[in-house]
Amino acid sequence: MSIDARGRACPEPVLMTKKSLSANPEGVEILVDNVTAMENIKRFATNQGYQVTVEEQGEDYLLKITK
Repeated sequence: MSIDARGRACPEPVLMTKKSLSANPEGVEILVDNVTAMENIKRFATNQGYQVTVEEQGEDYLLKITK
């Protein structure tokens, strides 16, 4: 599952990630456009026991969150 959270301010991207992981516990991908959202999502997912990889895509960040 992929989520586009570009243009959204925290904590909304983190809440979107949490909701998506509840529905898809095996993992999700989320696209954000700011460092703060990327860091907050990464911290949340890591604290929940997920592995997180971050790819820079121009001005955006694609976070791949997996178990």
